[in-house]
Amino acid sequence: MTAATADAAADENDPIGSRLMTRIFIAFAVLALLSLALSMAGKWFGSSIALAGYTDDPSPREVVIGNNVIAAPANTIRFERARRDGIASRLDLYLRWPLLDGYTQESRNDFNNVGGVRKILFLGFEERMMSRDMSGRFAPIYRSLIVTPGRKGPAGLTIYEFSKKSGYLNEVLAVAARGSREPFVARCLSGPSAEESLAPCERDVDFGDNLSLTYRFPRELLADWKTLDATVVARATGMLKTAR
Repeated sequence: MTAATADAAADENDPIGSRLMTRIFIAFAVLALLSLALSMAGKWFGSSIALAGYTDDPSPREVVIGNNVIAAPANTIRFERARRDGIASRLDLYLRWPLLDGYTQESRNDFNNVGGVRKILFLGFEERMMSRDMSGRFAPIYRSLIVTPGRKGPAGLTIYEFSKKSGYLNEVLAVAARGSREPFVARCLSGPSAEESLAPCERDVDFGDNLSLTYRFPRELLADWKTLDATVVARATGMLKTAR
């Protein structure tokens, strides 16, 4: 084959070679775009997974329950679907002790119980279903369901076991006198159930206009029950914007 013939053959094959190179270039471009898209998606979903349903948005949401308006920061509202203004039958919050603040990037380890130190309190607001709160129920109800005498607990508390017929399985009652006021009363899980729970103790108090405020807390905080009860009620009262 002469040089002229070889050049002619190369010229004839060149369009095919150009198309091939074009296709290779397009393929690489598509792969680059896909890689960029996956990288951006990974960052977005990674952020969503890291938040795990939390939000660090502190702007208030006004929630109406009965005749009450509760203005709670979005980052204290436990469930995403509840982070909106409007009427609700119940509002659930989680707050970090002792500041009783909401979720932030800096506090995420506390909210995720990293290190095993329990600092999160769970609050629930709903219309009152009982005529008496937990303190008011001690004399007419709980007293007949506990085994006496109880054992001494921290900070002036007495810890009572429930009788087998009471229906309160694996629970104890923590009670402390408060002078002329009705006693401080909280129910706590006992045994393995208590170890597995982030907040095994529970107390409810009358609140607002015909509301019940229930808060659950780590058992370790029983030793500081006076400060705990006063601080929780004060924080909740601060969110009560108005009675309609």
